[in-house]
Formats: sequence, C-alpha cells, structure tokens
Amino acid sequence: MKVWLDGALLDEEAARVPVSDHGFLVGDGVFETLRVYGGEPFALDEHLSRLRESAAAMRIPMPQNDLAQAAADVLRANGLTEARMRITLTSGSGPPGLARENGMPTLLVVALPVVPWPPTSTAIVSRLRRDQHNPLAGVKTVSLAESVIALAEARDAGADEALLLNVAGNLCEATTANVFVVRGGTAMTPPLDAGCLAGITRAHVLELGAVERTLSPEDLRRAEEAFLTSSTREVQPLVAIDGRPVGTGEPGAVTQRLAEAYSAMVAARLG
Repeated sequence: MKVWLDGALLDEEAARVPVSDHGFLVGDGVFETLRVYGGEPFALDEHLSRLRESAAAMRIPMPQNDLAQAAADVLRANGLTEARMRITLTSGSGPPGLARENGMPTLLVVALPVVPWPPTSTAIVSRLRRDQHNPLAGVKTVSLAESVIALAEARDAGADEALLLNVAGNLCEATTANVFVVRGGTAMTPPLDAGCLAGITRAHVLELGAVERTLSPEDLRRAEEAFLTSSTREVQPLVAIDGRPVGTGEPGAVTQRLAEAYSAMVAARLG
C-alpha cells in the first residue's frame, strides 16, 4: 500500500512517523475521514475546510500542501475507486511533556478499500458524557479515548454503537456518527451547541429536510425511527436502543426516504 506522508508518496513499510510525534504521545492532532466514490473523494472541499478549522482550534499550523492532489495520488497509486480516506494532521515532533517545538507538523493521507457498514445498527446510551462547554467540543481531534471506551461499553452490551448524552443530560452524538430521531414524521438531530461534531453528512441531511432540535432521553425512548450518519456509513437505520426496538424495529419510511435522497445527492454532485 502507498501512503502520502509530508509531501511524498511512500510504500507503507517505508513511511515513518517519529516516536517523538505529539500526535502519538499526547493526542495533539486532528483528522478527517471521507468517502471515495468512483475514484473521486466526496465533499473534499468541505472536509478540508473542517480540517483547517480543527487545526486552527488546536493551534496547529496548516501546511500548504495540495491535499486534493495528494488524495488523487494516493488513490491512483493504490488503484482504488471505492475507498475510505483519512487525512491526519499532528503538531509534529516535540519534546517530552506537553510543550511543542516550532517544528513542522506531520501530515498523512491514507486510503483503504471501503468496507460496507451493516444495513442497520443497534446502540446503547453510554454512561459517559460529552462536555458541551469544552472549548474543543465539536473539534475532530485524534484524542478519541472517550469514544473508544464508550464503543467498548456498547460492544460488551451486544450493541453496535454508543449514544452519548452531554452534561446537561441531552442527546449529543454517537462515538463515530451523528444521530437523528424521527418523531411525528420529522427527522431531528441535536444542535451544534449540544457539543456534537458538525458532521458533513449531518449537514447534507439537514439540507434534505431534517431539522435541529434539543433532544432528551425521553425523545429517544419515544422515537418512531432513528438513524446514524457519517461519511462512510451514509444514512444507517438505528433499529434498537438499550435492547428496545425503535418504532417497529425495522428501518422506517422517513429514514429510507432520506437515505435515498442522500444517495441521489451524492450521485448528482459527482456527476
């Protein structure tokens, strides 16, 4: 496999990140994951814009590399047309501790064959909470330990995903996705001030007719339908929460309509 690292296309075995890299040592970095269809990274400009915003929030200088060209080079070198791509930016090598040096950031682009998500998903409500008041709430950092623990909690309970509330007790997001609840025929998702990530797919689904609403655990319990969104899973029906079926326990009409509309939008944008 070929990867793009700091301006060079390298064999995976030859690509090296220093052991002093602060992304590895202290989680000092940000990233984006996006879907590639027919050899074209979807919504690349939107992902790169969010990457720049995340880097600014973390005070990591954004290198001036042409990432669109880097993405194209990685896909071509690996012969990939249907893929998931990850762009990772860290503050680079630094001294022991938290202080940074004024060195160059590390920038890595990797693409792998896409593995389809299951047609439906189940979830639990995690005991962990998102702090919506944290200045880094909604920033896509590589520091995902909280999500790792929440997902492990879900898997221990026999579920696929974990839903997290915020410290106010309202619904926030899933570990690797935004969450939508359908009530009264309307698809609703928590607003950004709930502490959730400003998901690219979330934004597209809002354009297709969903709305933002503050959602409580009671809204989850009374949901007629629910679904998860992310760049790689697209729109995935959520059919059970905490062992109880959502609605009929099958993908609902609103979810299916939005999934089809999203697929049509992707196809139209890719031409």
